Amino acid sequence: MSGLSKLNVSNPKVWVVIGVGLAGVLILAEVHRRRGKANSYDEEDFGAFIERFELLPFPQPPPPAARLPLSGLTFAISDNFDIKGYITGYGSAEWKRTHEAAVKTAIVVTTMLRSGATCVGKTIMDELGFGILGENKNYGTPTNPQKPSHVPGGSSSGSAVAAAAKIVDFALGTDIVGCIRVPASFCGVLGFRPSHGIVSTIGVLPNSQSLDTVGLLASDPSVLHLVGHALLQLNTLAPKKTRRIVIADDIFQLSKVPLQKTVYVISKVADKLSGYQTSKHMNFGQYIAANVPSLQIFREESKDQQTGMSTLRALSSAMLFLQRHEFKTNHEEWIKSVKPKLSSDVSNRVLAAINTTQENVKTLYKVRIEMRAALKNLLKDDGILVIPTVADPPLKRSSRKGLPTEFHDRMNALLSIANMSGGCQVAIPLGKHDDSPISVSFIASHGNDKFLLDTVLDMYSSLQEQVSIISSSSLLPGMNGSMDAAELLKEKGNAAYKGKQWNKAVSFYSEALKLEDTNATYHSNRAAAYLELGCFQQAEDDCSKAISLDKKNVKAYLRRGTARESMLFYKEALQDFKHALVLEPQNRVAGLAEKRLRKLIS
Repeated sequence: MSGLSKLNVSNPKVWVVIGVGLAGVLILAEVHRRRGKANSYDEEDFGAFIERFELLPFPQPPPPAARLPLSGLTFAISDNFDIKGYITGYGSAEWKRTHEAAVKTAIVVTTMLRSGATCVGKTIMDELGFGILGENKNYGTPTNPQKPSHVPGGSSSGSAVAAAAKIVDFALGTDIVGCIRVPASFCGVLGFRPSHGIVSTIGVLPNSQSLDTVGLLASDPSVLHLVGHALLQLNTLAPKKTRRIVIADDIFQLSKVPLQKTVYVISKVADKLSGYQTSKHMNFGQYIAANVPSLQIFREESKDQQTGMSTLRALSSAMLFLQRHEFKTNHEEWIKSVKPKLSSDVSNRVLAAINTTQENVKTLYKVRIEMRAALKNLLKDDGILVIPTVADPPLKRSSRKGLPTEFHDRMNALLSIANMSGGCQVAIPLGKHDDSPISVSFIASHGNDKFLLDTVLDMYSSLQEQVSIISSSSLLPGMNGSMDAAELLKEKGNAAYKGKQWNKAVSFYSEALKLEDTNATYHSNRAAAYLELGCFQQAEDDCSKAISLDKKNVKAYLRRGTARESMLFYKEALQDFKHALVLEPQNRVAGLAEKRLRKLIS
C-alpha cells in the first residue's frame, strides 16, 4: 500500500498538507513554464532584456467601477527597479553577485500594476547608471531598431529599445543626467523625464538623488499621455491654457540638424494651432548667465567669449560635480570593499566620483535653487522651452574609445537644463536627418508636468504632419542657408515694427519673402506694417496670400478684415472677421469688429 493510503484521510490537517504540496508543485511548474518562455525569446527582443517574467496587474474592480486606466498595456523596467524575489542588478554582474534579492517591489512598479498594466521583464542598462551610449559589457548592447549598426543610447538602453521595437507599450527607466532622453532620441521614441521629486524613487537604486527621476518611454503619444497621468497620479481634467512656445536659438546652434527640420517645424505648427501665441525666440544661455549668479565659480575662461555657451558649460560642470558627490556618498563603501570589474568608461567615471573632493557642495545646491527659479520666471505656468534633445546623431557601436570631448560637452550642455532646474522634459521624435532620428525637447518648469504632457499630445500629430511635408519637399536640400537668413530678416522686421519703424519693417519682411515666398507669417507680418502705413491694398494682398498658404491664420483674417473695412468693403471685411471667430470664438477684436460691421451694413 502506498504511503498516501496509510494516512488518516478523515483528518483535515492531512488535506491541508496535501493541498499545500500540490500548490507547491503547481507553482514550480508555472515558474519553469515562465522561465522556459523567457528563454525562448530570441532576436525579436532586440537584445533589450536581461530577464523575462510576468507580473500581473491588480484585479479589475467590479462594475459599475471604471476600468483600470492602463488595462491591457504591457511594460518593462530597467535593471535598477526592485522586484520582490529578484536581485536588482543595476546593469552590473558584480553588483548582482554581491547583493540579495529584493524584499519589496518598487512603489512606481506597484503603481503601474495597480493601474492595470502588466510587467513583462527587466531591461539592460549601463552599469550603475553611468553612461549615455547604452553599451554593456556584461549583457551586450541592445539593438537600436532605428539604426541597428549604431548605439541605442543609455543608460536606459533596453527600455528604449523595447519601446521602439514595440515589444512593450511603454517602459520605465531612470533619468539621471539624460538616461531617458538620450536613448529616446537615438531610438526615435518619446521620452518623458518628470519634475524632480514628483515620482517616488523608493525601491529604485540611487545614483545621484538630486538628479534621479523615474522616467517613461513610449512610441505612442497617447500611451505616453495616459501612462504619464497614472505615473504622476494626475487629475485628467484641467482648464486649457494659452501656450507660449519659447525657442532657444543659441542652443539650436549646437545641433547638426538643419533648422528647417526642427525650429521651422515647431514654429509652423505653433503659429497654426489654436490656443498658441506666436513663437518667441531667445538666447537662453545669456538668460541663465544673468539669472543664475552662483554658476560664476564653475565657469572657465572661454576663448570664443560666448557668455551664453560658457554659462551652459558651467551648468553642465556643476551637474557632473553634483552627480559625483552624491554617487560617492551612496556607493563609496561598496566600490572600495568589492573593487568591481567594470567597463573602462564606467570605471573611469566611478573612479572620478570616488576620488572627487568637492569643496563647493553648498554652491552646487544653490545653483539648483537659482536654476529652478530662473526657469519658473521665464516659463511660468504657460510656457514651453524648445531645445534639441541631443546635439549629435547616435555613434556606431563599439566606438566609445574614439569619443571626442566635444560630444560629451554638447550633450551635457543640453541635458543639464532640466537636470539642474528640476523641470520636466519630453523628447519628441521629428523624423530623420541623414538616416538618423531627429529629436527636439519640450521643457516646462517644475511641477507643470500635466501641462507639458497635454501640450505634447496636443501638438504631436500636427508636428508629424509638418515633418512629412518638409521631408517630401523638393526644396529641402538647398533651403537651410536661405531659411536661416529669412528667419533673421523676419526677426529684424519684428524689431523694426515694435520700434514703430514701419517702412524698415516692410523692407525686412520683403527681403525675407524673396528668400522664402511661401511663408504665411512673413506675408501676414508685412501686412501689419502696411496697415500702419495706410497701404490698405498692399495689406489686403499680403493677407490673401497668407490665407492661401495657411487657412487657419487668424491674424491674416483680422488684418485683411481691417484693410477691407478701411477701404469701405464692409461685407468682405465682415466675412473675414467671421472666419477669425470660427477659428478663435473668444477673439475679442473679431467679436467687436463683427458687431460694428453688422450695424454699418444694416
